[in-house]
Amino acid sequence: MVGADLVLAPLAAGMAVATAYLIAWAAEARTPLRASTVVFLLLMMVAMVAGAAVYYASPSTPALIEGFWVASGLMSVSAIVVFLGFLAEIRPRAPGSEAPVAPRLGHPRAFFATVIGLVLVNELLMGWTFQAAAGFTIGGWGGSFAAVVGGLAQVVDSPWFLFTMSAEMFLTAILLRDHLSRGVLTILLAQAGIMALSPPALPYLGWTAGSIYLGSALMIGLIVFLMEYLYRSRELAPALLAYFVRLLGVYALMMAGLFLWVAYATPVLFALSVVLEMVLYFDLVVRPERLVAGTRVPWQARPNWTFAFLAAIFVAELFMGALLDAQVFGSNFTGMLPSLPMSGTAGAVAYNGFYNGFWFIALTTGSTWFLLMMGFEMGALVAFKFRETRSRETRVRLGLMMGSYGAFAVFFPSIYYSLVFPNLPSGTNVPVLGWSMGIGSAPLAVGVFAVLLATYAILGALTFLFGRRVVCSVFCTAPLMYQGTTIDTMKSFNHSSPLARKFLSSRFSAAFTVTTSVVMVSLVLASAASYLDQVGTWNLTILGSDPTVFFFAFYFSVLWYLLFVTIPYAGNYNCVTMGWCYTGTISAFFSRIGLFRLKVYDKDVCKRCTTVDCAKSCPVGLVDMPGHFRQKGEFRSSKCCGVGDCVEACPYGNMYFFDARHWIRAKLGLPESPRPVRLPMVRATMQGSASGGASTGVSSGPAASSASAPPS
Repeated sequence: MVGADLVLAPLAAGMAVATAYLIAWAAEARTPLRASTVVFLLLMMVAMVAGAAVYYASPSTPALIEGFWVASGLMSVSAIVVFLGFLAEIRPRAPGSEAPVAPRLGHPRAFFATVIGLVLVNELLMGWTFQAAAGFTIGGWGGSFAAVVGGLAQVVDSPWFLFTMSAEMFLTAILLRDHLSRGVLTILLAQAGIMALSPPALPYLGWTAGSIYLGSALMIGLIVFLMEYLYRSRELAPALLAYFVRLLGVYALMMAGLFLWVAYATPVLFALSVVLEMVLYFDLVVRPERLVAGTRVPWQARPNWTFAFLAAIFVAELFMGALLDAQVFGSNFTGMLPSLPMSGTAGAVAYNGFYNGFWFIALTTGSTWFLLMMGFEMGALVAFKFRETRSRETRVRLGLMMGSYGAFAVFFPSIYYSLVFPNLPSGTNVPVLGWSMGIGSAPLAVGVFAVLLATYAILGALTFLFGRRVVCSVFCTAPLMYQGTTIDTMKSFNHSSPLARKFLSSRFSAAFTVTTSVVMVSLVLASAASYLDQVGTWNLTILGSDPTVFFFAFYFSVLWYLLFVTIPYAGNYNCVTMGWCYTGTISAFFSRIGLFRLKVYDKDVCKRCTTVDCAKSCPVGLVDMPGHFRQKGEFRSSKCCGVGDCVEACPYGNMYFFDARHWIRAKLGLPESPRPVRLPMVRATMQGSASGGASTGVSSGPAASSASAPPS
């Protein structure tokens, strides 16, 4: 009804403005009279909408009278609230003073909860009433519990609720901007934008598709902003840390709700997430002083909080990827998702639940849109690190790493494969393609087998010449996830986590040996079983899939992400430190016999160094690195991935990579590498110290100060 919308839209806009101002006043209310005034005005708004709701529930003359009495009763209650607040303001004067004692708000938490509750009730009643006034039939009034829940979901998913709530969130943030930091204000405005881009708000296909794409893009931007905000602010107020986790948890629920809405037309979960976000949002803005009050805490010292933060991001990204796949591919994607019945015996229910969950995660994390979304998020963090990186060699590697992710994680397995083989199933379901990071053994066409052998030969040769970094810091998809600014700082957990500390140093611990052995044995056994399946000797499947395809999915589409979110416990780059990535193990073999190593220009500089910044900055925890430099002038380890953080962190510029390029230069009698500018300055400082100067070590003096590396 276009005519009704033209009347109702200005009313909704006016109520949004009024509500935003009342919430802003509530945030600044510190006396009983001011607080009661805010409650009075909110109750007046609720009264008006409640009266209209009673009428529209069953339009008739008796309903009109009942609505009038409901509105009058609520207005009377609101008057009592103001009267009580006025009485609380009347206080005797302080002894010896002409000025009255200013009373303070007695129960601020109860007041804030009342404000948030009234705002929610007002929005629900307004959404229901405006929907009914616009001619829509709203179910659930007076029905069963399920019908009531469905009716409330229909109200929350309406434009009158979603758009009005978004406007209130936006205006409230603007009104309270002087009480908020720029970063927090940005986060709140992004929340308002995401709320406005709710797909269920309008029943148009163009709106649904556009809002999903734009809302997902804004969500990705918000996640990147939150992670970079953590990187720039290592210590934050506990209230803000708690808000980040709760917000991401709500967004995880929202993405799951949107996926269910798009795939199965189930709106309830999304509606619940919207209500939770609204409560969370206004609970923050009515008490902005919590964001600066109290002692700030370092989030890197809170592994449980960091785990919750990463886990919430992953769940949100998982369902966002599934949502995008369902929107783009429709039944072609949802039809692949397993749906074993959750009924029968307890064992059957447990197996079916595990089966459904495993393949949902594996299929989603291996899909084009999920990998593309992760590439944007983590690639942005790598781009931020690129700007801070001084070493040209590391900057080149970071660029190659981002390009490799786009080529090998998105273009070739998804776009290229679907263009070249449009009639074949998804690459994740095709043997051999799923074994590109393993040792497939099925009967292959000669050409395909030759391609696989050539791939391993090329990777082996490159690793021999340039080190394990060819795979673990360039070609693999993992380094893009690990080497961005925020995730890179989580390498501190390599030293603080009891589990991660077991894998420190370049030596192979017993735990590392066991993990690597189990993984490699599973790969060999799965390959043999796959071969016997293909030739018809066996008929063995694991969770309904070829054994090698299953292990590929398990290691790289499920286990990798589970261990990624457990970085606070398992340490950063745990695919390397723990040795569970069989591709990395194969690459480590070629690296062990290859030319790559880390070298220093002068062992004496390392002997006098007291910072050991190279070991502190290593993302795989090679803590014995300084000792090797002091004794041999070089360091070689099959665990070293050549990330380059150690080279960046050295305050004296004394380190460099040695690979085939330098080997060839040495054979030709040329200098190993161009010397940096900072090292001669350090040597001069050392000579001054040796001749009795004031300087007593390489870490002192202007040269060392100017050479200090920025925090990584």
